[in-house]
Amino acid sequence: MRVPSRSPGRQPGPTAASTAPARRLPAVDRHAAGPDLAAYRAAVADLLVEVGALADAPSTTARQVLLDQRLREPAIAAVLDATPQGLVGARETLLLEMARYQPNARSSAHDLTALVRIFLLSRVDVLWWRDSPTFRTDDQVRTSTELVDLEWLRRRGLLEFRYREQPATVLGRGLHAVRRRVRPDASPRTAGLLFRRARREMIALLNDLAREFATVTRVGTPPLWVTSLARSAEHQYRLRRLGYAAMVPSGHCLGWAADVELDWYERFGARTALAELLLGRQEAGEINVVDEGQAWHLCLAPSARRRYRRAYEAEMGC
Repeated sequence: MRVPSRSPGRQPGPTAASTAPARRLPAVDRHAAGPDLAAYRAAVADLLVEVGALADAPSTTARQVLLDQRLREPAIAAVLDATPQGLVGARETLLLEMARYQPNARSSAHDLTALVRIFLLSRVDVLWWRDSPTFRTDDQVRTSTELVDLEWLRRRGLLEFRYREQPATVLGRGLHAVRRRVRPDASPRTAGLLFRRARREMIALLNDLAREFATVTRVGTPPLWVTSLARSAEHQYRLRRLGYAAMVPSGHCLGWAADVELDWYERFGARTALAELLLGRQEAGEINVVDEGQAWHLCLAPSARRRYRRAYEAEMGC
């Protein structure tokens, strides 16, 4: 994953205090007695270079041999073995994902290398939240008391970030298509949120990210745009059938993950700043980040949960 440089410029005006650590610390795994995540990410980056060199169809056997060897390296094995699937289960799942892979314009996995990257880096989410219950059905997402309705907060001016709700009717989808044709770059190219619900801690995290993003970008840059939040395992499998790189299990189905738009901010000269902001939070041990191309996936670390729950209660007055 490339580490971009910070873009110049600072937006004037007062901002709310950030709940991020005051000083960025070196990469440290703050999950008690957990694997070394910095070493894991470095090992995955090395593995991706080799996978990229064996991406052609005739190299299927060579890729399998490579994965058999590299996934057993201590830095990678320590993380995979600590997930519910274990090392063997993760290996088999990854090989099956690769065997089933078909290029798809909808998918964030534009090639096999991207597929491997998304799968392996998203295992950190699963490691962190392995004891968290899954939202199995759409109804569980809609009715869970662990999740809050974003629209209720948005109407009261309590959200610093933006999102679009997925149109629920044929008329709504038609209007969205018309707006896209008339003003194709007015907003990110995303279907929108099927569920406009999120954990309180995730709302506080995204608000905090949005405030920091506003301080490192030029005046006129749109606020942070969120493209995905909590979703059910039922919907995750629905996305897989449509060709998306929707991994199982997923931090989204646990309610601890979100996707934020990246590519759209290139036209405002702000993509680099946002990427660096997210990677800085990862380095501080606060989130896990997965580069998925147009949007980046992020997951809150368990060590930051209490801090962001307090931040939510302070911001929302509850």
